[in-house]
Amino acid sequence: MHDTKLELIVGVFVLVGIAALTYMAVKLGKLEVIGGGNQIELQAEFDSVAGLKAGAGVEIAGVQVGQVKRIGLRDDRALVVLSLRPGVKIYGDAIASIRTRGLIGDKYVSISPGGSQKELPPGSKIRDTESGVDLESLIGEFIHGNVK
Repeated sequence: MHDTKLELIVGVFVLVGIAALTYMAVKLGKLEVIGGGNQIELQAEFDSVAGLKAGAGVEIAGVQVGQVKRIGLRDDRALVVLSLRPGVKIYGDAIASIRTRGLIGDKYVSISPGGSQKELPPGSKIRDTESGVDLESLIGEFIHGNVK
């Protein structure tokens, strides 16, 4: 009887531990298991997305409103697909910029939503973009004396 009670307690403890690990893996991995199907997708083309990765944050005014879904190549430019929360309004004159968190931190996409009257429909492209500063090439130019 005593062994059965101990086995039951250990079993419950193991199940709670597995549930906690699963929850943390989903939250830290930023996976959308429930309710992730109604995201708004927009596209943006950049000259360079050096250091930007799929899963990076998308922010408006410092508030995270989505993430980078995927990065590909279209002709000679980088095509970035952004997945945004429903209800986020992006207008036709919006500007998407690649920024760095801190001096050598992670890259993310910052959006200035614009103020025109025309809202961008899902699947459309943000026309105005600014590529991020490549710190390594900038330091290399400074060291070799190529800075103007």
